[in-house]
Amino acid sequence: MVPSGWEKCTLENHINIKHGFAFKSEYFKSEGHYVLMTPGSFFETGGFKDQGIKTKYYIGEFPSNYLLKKGDLLLAMTEQATGLLGSAALTPENDKFLHNQRLGLVRPITPTRVSISFLYWLYNSPYIRKQISEQSTGTKVKHTSPDKLRGVTTLLPPLPEQRKIAQILSTWEKAISTTEYLIANSQQQKKSLMQQLLTGKKRFAGFVKEWEEVKLGDISHITTGSSNRQDSSLTGEFTFFDRSEDIRTSSRFLFDKEAVIVPGEGQDFAPKYFKGKFDLHQRTYAIMDFKGINGKFLYYYIDYFRHYLLSQAVGSTVKSLRLPMFKKMPLILPIIEEQRKIASALSAADQEIDALKQKLSYLKQEKKSLMQQLLTGKRRVIIN
Repeated sequence: MVPSGWEKCTLENHINIKHGFAFKSEYFKSEGHYVLMTPGSFFETGGFKDQGIKTKYYIGEFPSNYLLKKGDLLLAMTEQATGLLGSAALTPENDKFLHNQRLGLVRPITPTRVSISFLYWLYNSPYIRKQISEQSTGTKVKHTSPDKLRGVTTLLPPLPEQRKIAQILSTWEKAISTTEYLIANSQQQKKSLMQQLLTGKKRFAGFVKEWEEVKLGDISHITTGSSNRQDSSLTGEFTFFDRSEDIRTSSRFLFDKEAVIVPGEGQDFAPKYFKGKFDLHQRTYAIMDFKGINGKFLYYYIDYFRHYLLSQAVGSTVKSLRLPMFKKMPLILPIIEEQRKIASALSAADQEIDALKQKLSYLKQEKKSLMQQLLTGKRRVIIN
């Protein structure tokens, strides 16, 4: 059912989509003034993505009409990553970004009928993306064309309602961006705090005793699972730590302990802190039965000094850790009271980050639901 005042149509009579320019690769540089927009400049869910050190700059001559303005709407016409095809992004600045090939620049034919800001959200909606994917060509890499992008069927509200919908969704997007910034900032602060506290560069008041060096094997018991478990995919009430970074469920448990879990294979070797009933893959390590060390402190310590694990790993394609390496791992430790103080400070930082991540998850889910309702007319907006 078409909402009152809306029109069910394609966009063929409302927009044109212009191909980008084939910039010469010999003029691609790692720095410069003009930034070359590529499919990598798009998030899969939509929006402009700063590529950081992967940004491509262009120092050659080019036609002036391929220099983008702030607010220009571009569509990705090649799926270099899953879900990227049809992704829409708005140019963030004037006279800096270049309109590259494989990207479509949207230009209104009837500016009194369509809003660019509304089209941004429309092309990033699941039901339009589904149409684009279904009409694409290519096997390994999907492609689309300006005609196919203009030919999608949509529901088009009146222009004032389009603008209001875009304004509401942009407010949610800004809240998401702000929360993502706060998470990144909090993670950086935690990283700095770990560097100061876990190396003794920053001490809490009242603690002056020198830190002592010990071996991990002397202050804990380290073990692995008893066999290459085959039932780790079964649903159960117990936690099963796989040999990689995965966590599954198990129908049995071998341990009921406070432990620091380290995967025995992989590229990252990120530790996990756990307290309760669990089982292990035979190439996953549990560090437990602590003597003179706080378990949570040890978790943060191993996480920060993970470069030691990486330096001791063997193998080329798949990196592996061996039990003797763990036993010989050197640690420089403060007294147990200072360990608890450090662990408490870092746990507080983690709690702040987790709270922000929960907020981010909520905002993203609410925005997704709101997009579905507003772009289909199931929820109408009030025009002042």
